[in-house]
Amino acid sequence: MKVLLLENIHPTAADAFRRAGLEVEERPGSLAGDELTEALAGVSLLGIRSNTKITAEVLDAGKDLLAVGCFCIGTNQVDLTGAAERGIAVFNAPFSNTRSVVELVLGEIIALTRRLVEKTQRMHEGIWDKSARGSHEFRGRTLGIVGYGNIGTQLSNMAEAVGLHVIFYDTADRLAHGNARKVDSLDELLAEADVVTLHVDGRPGNAGLFGAEQFAKMKPRSIFINASRGMVIDDDALRENILSGHIAGAAIDVFPIEPKAQGDPFESPLRGLDNVILTPHVGGSTQEAQEEIGGFVSTKLLSFVATGGTALSVNLPEVATPLAPDSHRLAYLHTNQPGVLAHINQLLHEIGVNVVGQALSTRGDLGYVVVDTDAPIPDEALSDLRRSPQTVWLRTWAP
Repeated sequence: MKVLLLENIHPTAADAFRRAGLEVEERPGSLAGDELTEALAGVSLLGIRSNTKITAEVLDAGKDLLAVGCFCIGTNQVDLTGAAERGIAVFNAPFSNTRSVVELVLGEIIALTRRLVEKTQRMHEGIWDKSARGSHEFRGRTLGIVGYGNIGTQLSNMAEAVGLHVIFYDTADRLAHGNARKVDSLDELLAEADVVTLHVDGRPGNAGLFGAEQFAKMKPRSIFINASRGMVIDDDALRENILSGHIAGAAIDVFPIEPKAQGDPFESPLRGLDNVILTPHVGGSTQEAQEEIGGFVSTKLLSFVATGGTALSVNLPEVATPLAPDSHRLAYLHTNQPGVLAHINQLLHEIGVNVVGQALSTRGDLGYVVVDTDAPIPDEALSDLRRSPQTVWLRTWAP
């Protein structure tokens, strides 16, 4: 079985696959077009980060592809529906770089409120500008968090610890951490927050979430941070608000269009502005986070290959049941319709095979059954299941 890892995924992943006896090919950058489809020949497991786009055409080219691992938080670079229709599992690392993103945001809040960006730039230019003008402490100020998921909640806890008041807005019903206070609308948050930071996901409905109207509703001389998705904000509108002085500073880590490879040119209307921090999508790019991600996603992929486990899959029904000792396993992905489990159990009854463990989960148009038995299922019975019109795939494991 062959694994292809793109975009400088941490070596912990390759090491884990090699220890499991898999062949591993590593490439430093992302791939696209014919180069990507050709590279998928014979590949069972594909590891990517955020720049490699997995379209329906790419999935069709991956004739041997069993699963895709997104070694990052987001999965909007993958056609999840298309992968599910083809029975290709997709996994990501929803928690592994949370701490790294939070630390970056806190550092940016300090740098922007103290205007350290322009201070260090002037020092490099040979200008001694020792002045407190525009420089403030952030203690006692209000941080407004838009999106109160894994990152938003950990940021909330750490921000309170260093003296910030925290308010948050989320379309989902979220429990407030510590002394944080939930507000009822984005407009309410914008009117109250001294610092606004975005931590929403990449779902299509969030595209264009933050534009000229939202910037206008922010407090005068407030600070804006986006460490979520590039398509969420209007960079031109942010530029206008920085130039007018309405927004005192900004830190942006993600962009609507990002270079494909290390060293490629970067263009943005935000370049060259005072008190604006631009970073190349490095919110989760610490050695600690990348090592954790490498271990987490590779473990999920290896579990899927070794046992059929789909825990935390973002597109297939989730089934996570340990493989019973000395048992034989059947994993059956099928279209979601009544009677499938009853059909399997009837088949096993007729051939005299005893079930020692069983789990079923559904997700949208798909159902997934994992059955452990005390004896192997005859090939004839397996062939009957494979020929069923509802079958997507069927796999077996022996002790």
